Amino acid sequence: MACGFRRSIASQLSRVLDLPPENLIKSISAVPISRKEEVADFQLSVDSLLENNNDHSRPDIQIQAMRLAEKLKCDTVVSEISTGQGTVNFKINRELLTKTVLQQVIEDGSKYGLKSELFSGLPQKRIVVEFSSPNVAKKFHVGHLRSTIIGNFIANLKEALGHQVTRINYLGDWGMQFGLLGTGFQLFGYEEKLQSSPLQHLFEVYVQVNKEAADDKNVAKSAHEFFQRLELGDMQALALWQKFRDLSIDEYMRIYQRLGVHFDEYSGESFYREKSQEVLKLLDSKGLLQKTLKGTAVVDLSGNGDPSSVCTVMRSDGTSLYATRDLAAAIDRMEKYNFDKMIYVTDKGQKKHFQQVFQMLQIMGYDWAERCQHVPFGVVQGMKTRRGDVTFLEDVLNEIRLRMLQNMASIKTTKELENPEETAEQVGLAALIIQDFRGFLLSDYQFSWDRVFQSRGDTGVFLQYTHARLHSLEETFGCGYLNDFNTACLQEPQSVSILQHLLRFDEVLYRSSQDLQPRHIVSYLLTLSHLAAVAHRTLHVRNSPPEVAGARLHLFRAVRSVLANGMKLLGITPVCRM
Repeated sequence: MACGFRRSIASQLSRVLDLPPENLIKSISAVPISRKEEVADFQLSVDSLLENNNDHSRPDIQIQAMRLAEKLKCDTVVSEISTGQGTVNFKINRELLTKTVLQQVIEDGSKYGLKSELFSGLPQKRIVVEFSSPNVAKKFHVGHLRSTIIGNFIANLKEALGHQVTRINYLGDWGMQFGLLGTGFQLFGYEEKLQSSPLQHLFEVYVQVNKEAADDKNVAKSAHEFFQRLELGDMQALALWQKFRDLSIDEYMRIYQRLGVHFDEYSGESFYREKSQEVLKLLDSKGLLQKTLKGTAVVDLSGNGDPSSVCTVMRSDGTSLYATRDLAAAIDRMEKYNFDKMIYVTDKGQKKHFQQVFQMLQIMGYDWAERCQHVPFGVVQGMKTRRGDVTFLEDVLNEIRLRMLQNMASIKTTKELENPEETAEQVGLAALIIQDFRGFLLSDYQFSWDRVFQSRGDTGVFLQYTHARLHSLEETFGCGYLNDFNTACLQEPQSVSILQHLLRFDEVLYRSSQDLQPRHIVSYLLTLSHLAAVAHRTLHVRNSPPEVAGARLHLFRAVRSVLANGMKLLGITPVCRM
């Protein structure tokens, strides 16, 4: 892929360097487009061929690049060979570039970029992605939005690459908060309110019982007793807990539907309350469990009593903790899915927790612990609605949809839409996701309502607008042009820049697959949209000769197709009108 050009260059290089082409492919990269000049299409970094870079001074690398370039010849694929700063540059025959790229985009469809030689020999793996994981009986907070959209992106990308992916939503549905909630509901709960607005009512009950427990030791004691009853399997307590859980999941599923996210399994900490006791027995049998003076059970991961490396795995009353349940869940999933990789998507505050869980699995004798990976992310600040401080995701989604509808209504070019609310929702979500994915996932970022809705510049609204405009172009002029086109009609700088950029899509996907960062794809799509905007202004379809119009439509269709592919990987549904 990169339409086979990379492989063709590697074949010629392999004859000169006496190395297998496979060893060279990843050293040949597509050159990012430049506004200043027309650049070569591919470059080989001579540095990457040298085994020990420290032994080579800069001038030597330059000389080596020139010597290598002299030994290479132009052929039917490569029309020009030159050297840059430590690189050998290759320019592809322009007509071949045009024809091959556009045909490949149309033929491969949603698989464009994924059939690349960069991914050849990639073993198909069983991958578990645990993400979202809100706390049952609490409204879906915006804090869980990042885990949801990042996890969805990772699962989408892994699936697109052909891996067998299992998406797990591991709910916070067990623990001391249910002791508080059970007691609180018995004191302040109303069945009618629970049925009509479950999460809102449970949130109100939880706030009230927390206040009461702080002032009244009896309430705190009742809450503790209620959770002990749950742990012991008391039928009455479990029935109330089950009702809270079922009603919560129903509400969550409604929000996931709005976000375009699905799960293969709704699991939860509650599934592992019994298995966590088995984990404690196993830790004990291996001599890893230590009792403290307070009666809690801990594992010393340092081996020398370092208090910062001690992980508590059992309360003094024998009930389990988050870490114990995570250990039980990991062991159970290995038995169930025999995974090659398990990825946990949570905020960076849980970094130490996962380090300890993975370390405990190792010392328990589970070698597969090294297949577990934590993908941490920073926090979002400033995502508040007009109504106040506590920000629930549904309120944010409603606000985005409302503001987007108002924006669309104020723009004169807005088409009559069959379902304006649905379009506003999809455009608003794109705005939200692009703002979130533009930087490093680990970075905290300041959410900005103003920036999120800008239709120009690097925003999700601009991506959706570009896609809709290109779709409209296809609708207006039909698809008869797709059978054949004249490559000579697409040699303007604007066309060549787009073709060069389309060449790079596989590299961008490869980079994201390596570090699981969506920002590479976001940056690529925004550049593609800007290139398309320039081309749309200068390469007119209307009133052009049929041959020219057909070629340009072919180019714009390829842009729209790749734009849609990238957006879908990010979890965005492309709109066709707006």
